[in-house]
Amino acid sequence: MKINRDAVTVGVIIPVRNEEASITKVLQDIPEEIKAVVVVVDNGSSDATVCFAQESGAVVLHEEIPGYGRVMAKGIQYFEDKPVDIIVFLDGDYSDYPREMTKLIEPIINNGIDLVVSTRLNPLYDKNSLPLHVVWGNRMVVFFMNLLFRTNHTDLGPFRAIRYDRLIQLQMQDLDYGWTVEMQTKAKLIGLKVEEVPVKYRQRIGQSKISGTIKGSILAGSKMLYTLIKLRLISVGNIRAKYIRSRDCS
Repeated sequence: MKINRDAVTVGVIIPVRNEEASITKVLQDIPEEIKAVVVVVDNGSSDATVCFAQESGAVVLHEEIPGYGRVMAKGIQYFEDKPVDIIVFLDGDYSDYPREMTKLIEPIINNGIDLVVSTRLNPLYDKNSLPLHVVWGNRMVVFFMNLLFRTNHTDLGPFRAIRYDRLIQLQMQDLDYGWTVEMQTKAKLIGLKVEEVPVKYRQRIGQSKISGTIKGSILAGSKMLYTLIKLRLISVGNIRAKYIRSRDCS
């Protein structure tokens, strides 16, 4: 079903932990014309992140248990009984440009796209914004995702938009760092229309909890690869089960 451009409703989910230096900038830069409902999900901040988010008009939720996917699930849950057409996921560190949000939602409204994923590894991004180990780790995960699932991605950009009804169809399960690759691979498996959009990218404010250390990046990358392998085995199992059922009926 096509989204009504004149009445489109957008929800924005922003995961945060100790982002007091950036969260106000992120919230202020969300385009006013989108008229989004913005939900900030705090994952145990010990600074003034929550206060600044509330002062900027965001809905603030709390998820005390660590986990990227768990935080996202909390934000998605908020919209279960709300009228929303599109969900946008945006980090709270000001590395993405929130004003580019229209670039992500327009293909959904105008071209019938289901999922739009930002790609940062293009001429638009600040070459100092991502450490070398993050760039190569990202490329390795994307390579295996494209190999195993015949996708055509270039990045795992966290800045992304998806139709809400399609998001529910994906039945997201991962509660950790495998969340991004789960979305992209499941979108391929169920036949969603997916598009990549180049975005600008800059050095984040503060240190990343994931890519700020080589150890953190290795742990995150390992979880992503594990998620890809698990989803591949599940998809092969489903194909085999369908084949057996069709053979039994013949």
